[in-house]
Amino acid sequence: MSILALYLLAGCAAGFLSGLLGIGGGLILVPALVVLFTMQQIAEPLVMPLALGTSLASIAFTSFSSMRAHHARGAVDWQLVRRMVPGLAAGAALGAALSVHFSPGMLKAFFIVFAAVAATQMLIGCRPQAARTLPGSVTLFAVTSVISCIASLAGVGGASMTIPFMAWCSIPLRSAIGSAGALGLPIALAGVVGYVVNGLDMAGLPPLSLGFVHLPALVAVAAGSVITVPPGAALSHKLPVSALKGVFAFMMYAIAGKMLVAVL
Repeated sequence: MSILALYLLAGCAAGFLSGLLGIGGGLILVPALVVLFTMQQIAEPLVMPLALGTSLASIAFTSFSSMRAHHARGAVDWQLVRRMVPGLAAGAALGAALSVHFSPGMLKAFFIVFAAVAATQMLIGCRPQAARTLPGSVTLFAVTSVISCIASLAGVGGASMTIPFMAWCSIPLRSAIGSAGALGLPIALAGVVGYVVNGLDMAGLPPLSLGFVHLPALVAVAAGSVITVPPGAALSHKLPVSALKGVFAFMMYAIAGKMLVAVL
């Protein structure tokens, strides 16, 4: 099977699970791209940042699609989005800039911890109780910057953090989920710019790479994810998603464990 076909399959899997479980595709794409880039014998120090940058670039496409779908249903709180975007964009760019100063092992360790936390959150169905309203502009900027910096370093869209934060701030869950789709776009775009700029002068990148974004992988992954998000979302209304989330959580533990063994 060609490498482009494998990229497409990875995108299909990420898109389907994103639609089915409401997760960010980066949790699937990053480890998949690490494996596929390693198969191509790309230099080990470049594999992880290339996977992170390419994952974020593909999430920009799926976030835009999600934003349009939720906006059509009136589920995006645009006033809330406008308040959160500056911090999210700044944090994502910071995360991308920091990534080049981390060793591949450190980046893998960071993703392992993030994946394990996200899997645990999904497994136990952790949703914080509404406790307060949104903080002031300065505090909100700081909180959203931290959230998106973490998301950028992990190569994900950040919904696993923005939704609980909004729910804790008494935003109705429907609006939180819809707004998270829109908020994933600035995280992805700012992160991508950072990964592109920081990788432009890097030697040893594979052909057709724009910084730390591998364009053939991006096109195939984005195509696959866009195709499979709708059937995943449709199937979510017919299957016991709680059980599927448990299976997915344990799968993420297995992926994180495999990456941990590789790091050690």
